[in-house]
Amino acid sequence: MKIVHVNPFFYPYRGGIEHRMHHICKILAEDHDVSIVTAQLPGTERREEMDGYEVIRLPSTFIGSYNPQYVISARILETLEALSPDVVEFHYRWAPSYTRELMRYQGPKVFTWHNTYGEGAGLSQQIPSHVNDFFFLPKLKGFQSVTCVSDFVMRDLVARGADPEQLVSIPNSHQLLFPEEVPEEDDGFLLYVGRLVRTKGLDYLLRAMVDIDRELIICGKGPEMERLISLSKKLGVDDRVEFPGYVSDERRGELLSSCGAYVMPSIYESFGLAAAEAMVHGKAVIYGDVGGLPEVVRDAGIPVPPQSSAALVEAIEGLFQDDERRREMGRKGRKYAKEYSWEKAAEMTLEQYRSLI
Repeated sequence: MKIVHVNPFFYPYRGGIEHRMHHICKILAEDHDVSIVTAQLPGTERREEMDGYEVIRLPSTFIGSYNPQYVISARILETLEALSPDVVEFHYRWAPSYTRELMRYQGPKVFTWHNTYGEGAGLSQQIPSHVNDFFFLPKLKGFQSVTCVSDFVMRDLVARGADPEQLVSIPNSHQLLFPEEVPEEDDGFLLYVGRLVRTKGLDYLLRAMVDIDRELIICGKGPEMERLISLSKKLGVDDRVEFPGYVSDERRGELLSSCGAYVMPSIYESFGLAAAEAMVHGKAVIYGDVGGLPEVVRDAGIPVPPQSSAALVEAIEGLFQDDERRREMGRKGRKYAKEYSWEKAAEMTLEQYRSLI
């Protein structure tokens, strides 16, 4: 089968969408002809072989400083028609040049809905996001199938009028190898790993740190990094909060193994991939009670109302007052995390493609 995935961003840009594309394409490429069509990021080659699949990068213009930037690419439809795939999977709904060309493409195609409908923090993000999704939602009828990255996303789209017969839930997965054992003891610090954007609720975590006598490590990059560093100084918690930026997979594994608990105070979250990775390492997760996070974490952590620093303080302090409860949550988390695998997601994806062609 000839398969093409389309997304304006791909490696070396690293995000949840890009990781899902890479892992599924890598597995499918073992038995199929797989390509990724994307924008050409600065410093990248026009065409590149990567883990068995081909990356085709198109001439593109990037506008603005937000991460990711607004992007316009050329020759999208021309490239797809030249490749003549059996099925195309499209992953992005915030780049009109891509949406326009994918709607014109006549072959079998799938759309994957990754992020929460209307996702954004603050009016400057929420209003454009809601407007964009309001106009994009009817376009789902132009696809033969729609993949949802969690059951929450599927239920939400049905509630908004999407055809349930068109939707398929294929969850994300973690990308970490399961350690055979996890250490009983830990270093007691709090950890967050992910993009530094407003929807992750990190403002509220920093404000909670005023009343928490623990160390916090916030790993990752994003448009909010400098503002969050400034806020930690303003709150007087910068001596206990570290911002190491992007960390390697090896370092991430070390931090997940040694932290006392993982904190994910998201305001929006369609799945919660980082939470699943913390659960691989047997860590209790304190998480925003939103989106797909409750279905991922279940009782392997403590849900808190979003945008509540007081609730974060109560959950964190309560968790560390009962080490056995904290460790029991970690054991449950390892059990739940084993349910997710990219091999399973790739198998479900292939079944979806075959049903279309």
